[in-house]
Parts: sequence; structure tokens; C-alpha cells
Amino acid sequence: QVQLVQSGGGLVQAGDSLRLSCTGSGRTFSNYAMAWFRRAPGKEREFVAVIGWNGENVVNSLKGRFTISKDNAKNTLYLQMNNLKPEDTAVYYCAARYGSGSYSYYEYEYWGPGTQVTVSS
Repeated sequence: QVQLVQSGGGLVQAGDSLRLSCTGSGRTFSNYAMAWFRRAPGKEREFVAVIGWNGENVVNSLKGRFTISKDNAKNTLYLQMNNLKPEDTAVYYCAARYGSGSYSYYEYEYWGPGTQVTVSS
């Protein structure tokens, strides 16, 4: 059974940092592009960042504060979030897609269950 298990969310204050992790099991994700999406209360799911299967082809909508990375040896995806703001409050989801990455959430095959990030002002 293929699973993506997330960890690292929580309640922090504005300006703090968090690192989200997403570890795959049931298959190797070395040939998969992986991405982060988020959904804030009352809003649509939003693309955050994507990284190619080889760790290249990174697209990051929050570059400068967020950094996406991938460790194929550990089958793990990361999102380092710095200088968090209240508007970053959302449920964050990791996703995996065989081959190239995409900005479109519906093109991803596997999803993590989501982890809540809450940033207080």
C-alpha cells in the first residue's frame, strides 16, 4: 500500500520557522515529482512548490521564505518555512506524481493526509 506520511506542522508565532516532512512508503518515489499544496480556511487548494524527480526543476511560489527539497535516499520530501506569517495558516498537503511536476493538484496520484500549520500574530 502506497502512503505519504506527513509530519512537522503545529502552532507557531509570526516570524517563526517550521519544517514539514513527507515520507513515502510502499514504493520508491525517486522517479516522482513531488509537491506541496495548501488550503487555507474558506479558500481553494493552492500550489506552494514542486520539485522534480531528480531534485531539479524547482518551482516555488513562495521563494524567499519557503524552500522545497527532496531526499530520494530517505524517500522524503521537505518544506522549510521561514518567517511565517498569519496568512500562511493552512492545511499543508504533500503530493507525488510520476514523471514531471505540475501546478495542478488534480494531476497528482498520491497525497498525504495533510498537516495543520497555524501562525498567530
